[in-house]
Amino acid sequence: MSGAPNSPIDGQVFMLAAAKASVGPGSLSDLLARVQTDLADRVDAYRREFERVDDDDGDREVFLVPADHWESVGERLGFGRRETRAVARTHAEQLRRIGSDTGRREEFETALEIRQAVVVGR
Repeated sequence: MSGAPNSPIDGQVFMLAAAKASVGPGSLSDLLARVQTDLADRVDAYRREFERVDDDDGDREVFLVPADHWESVGERLGFGRRETRAVARTHAEQLRRIGSDTGRREEFETALEIRQAVVVGR
């Protein structure tokens, strides 16, 4: 399933995001690994505070969060603007892929107009 070690991001999604990102695949992989460590420590708070839109039978959970969420995460982890955008784009692309696979793409596209996606692996 994963595009990077310990990542809930599908390999094809990772490659697409890496191609669009202004950071290289190796850097993106490292960023996603750091993010997953941070998110895993906070998953209970995500479950309490945000709408969970997908739960992949124990492999990953997907939440919709406020539009400024990734900026806060990026600041907390010391990411630059490009790195933060690359991670946010990867998580949004994963939500789109899940939407395509489950017949919910239009619903998720609409949600992404006002919120951001967070994909947390388990």
